[in-house]
This record gives sequence, C-alpha cells and structure tokens, in this order.
Amino acid sequence: SGETWNPFKLQYQLRNVRERLAKALVEKGILTTEKQNFLLFDMTTHPVCNASEKQRLLKRLQESVLERWVNEPQRMERRTLALLVLAHASDVLENVFASLADDKYDVAMNRTKDLLDMDPEVEAAKGKGMEMIWAVLAAFNKS
Repeated sequence: SGETWNPFKLQYQLRNVRERLAKALVEKGILTTEKQNFLLFDMTTHPVCNASEKQRLLKRLQESVLERWVNEPQRMERRTLALLVLAHASDVLENVFASLADDKYDVAMNRTKDLLDMDPEVEAAKGKGMEMIWAVLAAFNKS
C-alpha cells in the first residue's frame, strides 16, 4: 500500500521494529537470545555477546562528533547521522559519550544537541539524500 514507508505514520510501525532488529542482530552474532524470569512471567531478552562491535560503534560516534566533526549536516556521512538520530531516539546518547573526559563530553553533547535541534523539515528540503533520516527525527521529536 505504500503506507509502510510513510514517515508520518512511523509511530504505528515501530511496534515490531525492536523485535526485527534484535532478530537480525542475533543472526549476525552480535546479540544472543535468552529467557529471563520476571516474577510471574518469562520474558525474552537479547544481551550483547559481541562487545567489540558495540565498542566499535561507540568509538565511531565519538570520533564523528569530536574528531571528524563537520558543522553542516549535509556534509555528514549518512550512516553516522542515522546512528546519532537513533541513539538520540533510543535515549542512549549520554551513554555513548559517558566514557569521555568532561571537556570532550561537553563538546560532544553540545554538538549533538545543536544538530538534533535543527529543523528537520528545513534540513530535509536541502536534499543530499538524507530526507528519510530527517523525517525519522521529526517523527521522534513529535512523539
């Protein structure tokens, strides 16, 4: 129907995204699947089994904001911008920069705050193939 890629209906489609992502990461060997007992019911969890991949992603995000920072989002690598948006939407951005020294932490948080506070509609109109990333940020900012 075409509705599956409609960014304005994103909140309806996010229900199963977590499960699909976890399944894909289990297949790649980054996560495992375990059953944990929480009082009255069992729940499937997906702990990290490949910590090196997690560290690689953390380092990539830290370097992109500190060492390879470009002040214009149109010049950013699309995957890096998408990772920053997803880390922000998942509320783990502070954890990404937690291991940094205080001054670098402040710089990284200020740069990402400035980036994420930009108007997604204005940035998407500039093109450069990042329209969907900005649409996702706009959807997360509304919810």
